[in-house]
Amino acid sequence: MWLKEFFYFNKSDRRVLLVLGAVLVILFGTIYIVGTGYTETSVTAADSLAVAPVPYDTTRRAYRQNRQRYYPPRTYYVEGRRVVLSTFDPNTADSTQLLELGLQPWQVRNIYKYRAKGGVYRTPDDFGRLYGLTVKQFRELRPYIHISEEYQPASTLLPERQVRDTLKYPVKMAEGTMLSLNDADTTALRRVPGIGSALAQRIVRYREQLGGYYSVSQLLEIDNFPQSSLSFFTLGTPSLRRINLNRSSVAKLKAHPYISFIQARAIRDYINQKGAPLDSLGELSLSREFTPDQIARLRPYVEY
Repeated sequence: MWLKEFFYFNKSDRRVLLVLGAVLVILFGTIYIVGTGYTETSVTAADSLAVAPVPYDTTRRAYRQNRQRYYPPRTYYVEGRRVVLSTFDPNTADSTQLLELGLQPWQVRNIYKYRAKGGVYRTPDDFGRLYGLTVKQFRELRPYIHISEEYQPASTLLPERQVRDTLKYPVKMAEGTMLSLNDADTTALRRVPGIGSALAQRIVRYREQLGGYYSVSQLLEIDNFPQSSLSFFTLGTPSLRRINLNRSSVAKLKAHPYISFIQARAIRDYINQKGAPLDSLGELSLSREFTPDQIARLRPYVEY
């Protein structure tokens, strides 16, 4: 019956069905032939042990043993390089040792540049600031960082109390010793007999406001300055900062310690009335706001 219905299909459909049928016959035939060719063989207990796969735990143990054999402790790989952790001083270690620690070549170059500029690693934590160093790498390297005593601050050679007392109570200058007034900082000024921390800060602040000292006697203008301390100062090389009277505003003029607000207004009013810039301070002597002494002490600080 099905054979008669088969001929109702057109020629192309019949051809496809025949091909599919042939493929199925070949497939089942192959399976039958292969299946009948298999024969069971008896396997003894000894044979089963010989061919049995190695248990997972034993394989892991063998893997760890081989790894310890070829890669001793305190070593690991970084980008194909074998890394060996050993004690090193970042102030003296050469490029070979630094590369063996797992650092990148560009990190080694940065260490060399830092040391060439006078940089010193004083503590192991200082090495942690190396650019590109991860937290994991630093934790692994930190136990092996050893800073030589030669790179410790010289103050560590002094007893702790002596260092503390030196910072709090600096050693005073001996009689006949001179200090440059225009160059000294507060630390140096505190070494002058009669000058403490507060007075040293006022000396520096007044120097900035004036634009530099042109005479040691100007220190007497500072409140509570001991006259006996003048003998310890030399002027040095004064580099005075001058103020332009013709171009400066009233606010800028009155910022100078030697010019009051009234005097600053008088300068601007005189220039406006004259209709021309000032040529000298002598012109201000006609104003009642300036005395000859005030003009004389202001002269080193002005320009036109």
